[in-house]
Amino acid sequence: MSNSPWYVRARLKTRQLLLLIALAEEGNIHRAAAALNMTQPAASKLLRELEAMLDVQLFERMPRGMRPTRYGDALIRHARAVVGSLDQAQEEVLGLKAGHLGHVAVGTITSPGVRLLPPVVAQITREHPGLRVSLEIESSNVLLERLAQDKLDLVVGRLFAEHDKLHLRYEPLADEPVVAVARPGHPLLAEPSLTLADVQPATWVVPPIGSVLRHRFDLMFQRESLTAPSSVVETSALLFLTRILEQSDMLAVIGTDVAQYYASYRMLAILPLPMPCQMDDFGIITRTDRLLSPAALHVVQALRDAGRTAYGAG
Repeated sequence: MSNSPWYVRARLKTRQLLLLIALAEEGNIHRAAAALNMTQPAASKLLRELEAMLDVQLFERMPRGMRPTRYGDALIRHARAVVGSLDQAQEEVLGLKAGHLGHVAVGTITSPGVRLLPPVVAQITREHPGLRVSLEIESSNVLLERLAQDKLDLVVGRLFAEHDKLHLRYEPLADEPVVAVARPGHPLLAEPSLTLADVQPATWVVPPIGSVLRHRFDLMFQRESLTAPSSVVETSALLFLTRILEQSDMLAVIGTDVAQYYASYRMLAILPLPMPCQMDDFGIITRTDRLLSPAALHVVQALRDAGRTAYGAG
């Protein structure tokens, strides 16, 4: 009996993988065949041969189209990974031919974007001058959607219950504590210490309803038998937040790393107020169904090293 892999013995064709992906996207054998510039009979033959190789039905034939079976769903996922890896291989080869080390697209949430990513990107570009790095700062939900669309190679962010953890790899880096901030010279900064009761009547700039931090902010007051502040401005835009605090006596709740960054430039001041609430931990998120390029692996290792220095992460 041959020890060669099944796909070698069965002479699996790349066009069969492309057909699987096209069928998943089109849901119709005629449109899938047209997308691949082949005839419908040729596409049907390729699919029959593939089903015969595996001895399973990959698609349900329906009156107005085709729907993947559970076997089809599994093979489609792997077909996308194989085709994506081949595309990635071509990009790397072309980049190497052109004298470049490649391109790494990184997405990050704000706190590590302020503290962790600047030294990492500076180090990577210093050590590998031919490497091109692009960076996006957004919420975890937006970044993970872009990761799923192959628009990002890796994300520094959070995973929540609604995210598909089955196909995501997560390496925690750090928790994210939060603080209360105000404009420099705010009257409350003269107080040696503050309690939640002292700041409850203030107008607060807070994240929108539905966000994790907003929920924990409100819960923090409720646990002290206080109602959550009713005079609020809801926004996630840091540029607006810093400007409105500069022009008012409002208070705001933001991540400690971000607050310390703005405080270092005297744009904000941190209040002497214990904040018994924090965000969930964040970490490095990559896809399990796609190989990281050597350039992306350099970035991941630099993030791990910088995480240990910045946060004491293991």
